[in-house]
Amino acid sequence: MLMQTHEARLDALRTELEKRGLHGFVVPISDEHMSEYVGSYAQRLHWLTGFGGSAGSAVVLKDRAAMFTDGRYTVQVREQVDGKLYDYEDVPATSPARWIAANAPQGAKIGYDAWLHGIGWAEEAEKLFAKKGIELVAVDGNPIDAVWGDRPEPSKAAAVPHDDRFAGRSSADKRAEIADWLKREGYDATVISALDSVAWLLNMRGTDVDNTPVALSYVLAHADGTAELFIAPDKVTPELSQHLGNAVRIRDRDQFEPALAELAGKTVAVDPKHAVAGIFHALQAGGAKIVRDDDPTVLPKAIKNEAERQGHRDAQARDGAAMVKYLRWIEENAPSGEIDELGAAAKLRELRGLSPDMKDTSFDTISAAAGHAALPHYKVDEDSNIPIPPSSIYLCDSGGQYPDGTTDITRTVWVGPGEPTAEMIDRNTRVLKGHIELDLARFPDGTPGGALDVLARMHLWQAGMDYGHGTGHGVGSYLSVHEGPQRISKPGGAFPGTETPLREGMILSNEPGYYKPGAYGIRIENLVLVVDAQIEGSEGRYLTFETLTHVPLDRRLVDRSLLTEREIAWWNAYHAKTRDILAPQLEGEDLAWLERECRPL
Repeated sequence: MLMQTHEARLDALRTELEKRGLHGFVVPISDEHMSEYVGSYAQRLHWLTGFGGSAGSAVVLKDRAAMFTDGRYTVQVREQVDGKLYDYEDVPATSPARWIAANAPQGAKIGYDAWLHGIGWAEEAEKLFAKKGIELVAVDGNPIDAVWGDRPEPSKAAAVPHDDRFAGRSSADKRAEIADWLKREGYDATVISALDSVAWLLNMRGTDVDNTPVALSYVLAHADGTAELFIAPDKVTPELSQHLGNAVRIRDRDQFEPALAELAGKTVAVDPKHAVAGIFHALQAGGAKIVRDDDPTVLPKAIKNEAERQGHRDAQARDGAAMVKYLRWIEENAPSGEIDELGAAAKLRELRGLSPDMKDTSFDTISAAAGHAALPHYKVDEDSNIPIPPSSIYLCDSGGQYPDGTTDITRTVWVGPGEPTAEMIDRNTRVLKGHIELDLARFPDGTPGGALDVLARMHLWQAGMDYGHGTGHGVGSYLSVHEGPQRISKPGGAFPGTETPLREGMILSNEPGYYKPGAYGIRIENLVLVVDAQIEGSEGRYLTFETLTHVPLDRRLVDRSLLTEREIAWWNAYHAKTRDILAPQLEGEDLAWLERECRPL
């Protein structure tokens, strides 16, 4: 029987928990790979609660339940999750584990799925619960799956080779690098469980997760340069087998957990940031010696080689032409008040799709009008969708997946008629000044991203303003739009990576913003590549950024009098290069619009 209401689903879960002798259960947004975006089969939190954000969790007790989200989803969670069924709890002010410790009775057994939680979470929760006389229990089979009658099956789409001309290196070369690392460290093998790490290591892509071209699979990489790929058999084609070669043994995905028991007596490296608790439990039960160490693919994946760098430039140019067509369409059609947020996002998807190379969006487009633009991670759906009001700000954060690169761009534009307010222009100009300051930064090799974050905020801070998200995240090459380990954000924040040194070849976003709740939001985002600064006479090696994204910025939201000559020179040089890159791809009214928007400030 299909349960249509969230209340019925919650009741069914509680009944299932009672059958199992459990007094509560923790429900994260996660899959067996700790992915940021998960397939429909793993959308357990959405099925149970209705919450559609990308970060959050729930706890269900016998007589109480709670939803846990951070400040990005304060409004969204209240729109989507019934407050009569769930308490709303703010992270990091509290956490699921702390809430359970405060609300579950002594002697309670709290279930969790060890294949959906990190080992760090499980260990910390276990310690906290022990003080309260509460037991944390790893379940045998997820209880939500037992009551989710129409749960989708995991994707059966074939995995495909990723051409070496785009990857820039062969899989054999990458596996040899990992093998050298294993031998240096004295390890026999390492578990590669993050989907983008598997994809990078084997030069393999898939369509199993929306927005991210990965295939559901695991890898065991060995010190002799061989590897074992655990993947559903129906996803393996002759082309993939030939691509992987004899050094990669292909095994059924269902054999992965038993295979971990085959490593008895071996020293196995596992990254606790990317591997679920179930992997640690299986290795421990099988008698392996577990060493916690970083996933050895993460850093080489983040440092793009020459082929990947050029691929990004090519993908950005293709994407930029689609964005020009889109921004002209918005300018001409949105002032009528007849274009809504969903329709605008669909139009952008259509225009990107004119390129035969476009494989997918790189995330769900943030198409945000008026007050919705003040929600940095707003996700439009049928319930929240509104028309774009005339005489307002419209923010669009979007990206595309191409075989040669992954794009991510935000443009904030004025929708006429009339003119934006002086306040809107001031705020946008301050965001622009911060964006330019970061773009022009020169810094010693080895500088962490956290040391640069203040550059993007300084002009907002001077006016007593700030924004609540990070300034920059890493970006993959036809992989995850959010890629570690590097990050530009306030040091000591909630997200890891701010202490990671920036290295030549890393790609990051540059996206300062300003958000006035209930009124409007502003963000300017380009992708940048870390390159040698080539400073003559420099004392040591210095790095800077090469801008990869080239799409006009809205001059109607800029107060020229607030810009320095250096900033005006940046604007004019940026738009001259934008014109040079995009003009050969455009014609007619699109070309005329580009020429108009790229004229000197």
